[in-house]
Amino acid sequence: MNENIEIPLSKNKILLLFLGAITFVLLGFWLAIDPENFKVSVFRYRSPELIRVVGIIGVALFGIFSFFIFKKVFDKKFGLIIDKNGITDNSNATSIGLVKWTDIIGIRVLEVVNQKFVMIDVSNPEHYIGLKKNGIGKMAMKANYNKYGSPISITANSLKADFKEVWEIIEKQYEKNALQHRI
Repeated sequence: MNENIEIPLSKNKILLLFLGAITFVLLGFWLAIDPENFKVSVFRYRSPELIRVVGIIGVALFGIFSFFIFKKVFDKKFGLIIDKNGITDNSNATSIGLVKWTDIIGIRVLEVVNQKFVMIDVSNPEHYIGLKKNGIGKMAMKANYNKYGSPISITANSLKADFKEVWEIIEKQYEKNALQHRI
């Protein structure tokens, strides 16, 4: 019989992510309202209009990130559950819940700008993209699929575990469960 492995969300990590995102919102706001202050040496292209646009984009992008991160602060669910049915991911904005072992065809580590992810390769990626109701999350999943070959990625950024631990648990359970479902 398989045991359930439950990894809770780390409120401390989530709050740090939130503070980082808010810092970038404030920086973007500053760029947008006072571009002249930044045209001296920070930007290669010293156009105040370009600096203002960068600031507005920063406010919009990190404002959206801040919203999703803030919602996670109050999330009572576990960040990651691994059981006989599959991997239930609730760790980030693109999480869609249960990914069944029968759908998982591979797992791998992906590193993007010094950030590691566990990529869950599935036989039916469009199905999982379709499960995401949030439009921004759905766009992010499509982008992941187009660029990295899978819409499903798990990071330890918001979990009470480090990446190495998360990878080892998923790898062990994949070997035990997903491969068993293929026989």
